[in-house]
Amino acid sequence: MSSPTLFERIIAREIPSEIVYEDEHYICIKDIAPKAPIHLLVIPKKVSARVDEITDPNEMGQLWLTATKIARQQAPDYRLLVNCGEGGGQVVFHTHIHILAGWEGGPDSDT
Repeated sequence: MSSPTLFERIIAREIPSEIVYEDEHYICIKDIAPKAPIHLLVIPKKVSARVDEITDPNEMGQLWLTATKIARQQAPDYRLLVNCGEGGGQVVFHTHIHILAGWEGGPDSDT
């Protein structure tokens, strides 16, 4: 049996995190190394290592609907991002969606 992922430990409250949203299926936390003024992580409580391991259309749809709902609560404009696999920039191997927002003038502006 493998060790729990970092996110499983956060869900179990073994590791503290700033929780922005939680329901029976998902938790959303603030990223500890933000890459945007608003940087949140939407994490399914059901573990899969990568988003492309999710094969149930309802499960996939609910993940994206939840991320969109939370993003809209945080900012009028936002970016949703998923890293898939080490070569795709994934660091924690527990499916999650990044919500990035809060740039004045957009993410490529100098402000």
